[in-house]
Amino acid sequence: MRATALPPDPAGPTPPQLPLGGLRPRLVRLEVRRLVRNRRTLIFTMVVPAMFFLIFGLDSRYALGRDGAGNVSASILISMALYGAVLATTSGGAMVSVERAAGWSRQLRITPLRPAAYVATKMASSMVLGAVSVAVVYLVAAATRTPSMPAWVWAVTAGAVWAGSLLFAAFGLFIGYLFPSENVMQVIGFVLMLFSFGGGLFIPLSQFSPGLRTLARFTPLYGLNQLVHYPLTQSGFSWEWVANLIVWLAVFTAGAILRLRRDTGRV
Repeated sequence: MRATALPPDPAGPTPPQLPLGGLRPRLVRLEVRRLVRNRRTLIFTMVVPAMFFLIFGLDSRYALGRDGAGNVSASILISMALYGAVLATTSGGAMVSVERAAGWSRQLRITPLRPAAYVATKMASSMVLGAVSVAVVYLVAAATRTPSMPAWVWAVTAGAVWAGSLLFAAFGLFIGYLFPSENVMQVIGFVLMLFSFGGGLFIPLSQFSPGLRTLARFTPLYGLNQLVHYPLTQSGFSWEWVANLIVWLAVFTAGAILRLRRDTGRV
């Protein structure tokens, strides 16, 4: 008995779907290589945070003052490392705006890469850039021999800054899908400045009015900034910081995936 051939599918074969964790190291390496070729990105994520530390973290009027398990210079080091990591991961994620302008989002529609896996790949490459930024700031600070804190605090705060910057890798992706490439960097610069002041990165929240302090507790950098400084300050831990970080990470990640699906769904 001869088997009957099925008619060809007019839509073509359906490409196999990669799982959520279907990342490819080679793809991440290519993404990182593209990021480091952008000189403006390297200047703002590596040079500027280290320069800010040298300006503010070495001021003899307050740098050697006591702050928890270390001194004020150590606190400024953590803040500037966090600022650099946030800039790096946000910039890395926002590069998708350039790909959108080139029509790459539509091309993803015919590839086996799921939107969630693509978002995860972008976030992973941004985290590599963030790790380099944190390392640069910490190495520059260590060379000055001004920040003072136990060795374990150096290690824990550096790791916490890097891990926490994942939040802004998701934020960069979300913004990159929300705005066109010609506007995205201006938006990022303005929004990150607001977040930094609102989260107490540049000015201690104790100097804010009661109303502004209450508002700051709901900004994306508030919880992360408090968490990365806690190993140094070692006082007043609050689970509110963790909740703030988790909620904003979920919001930005979901927003990035939703925007990507809308882009790839267009014909």
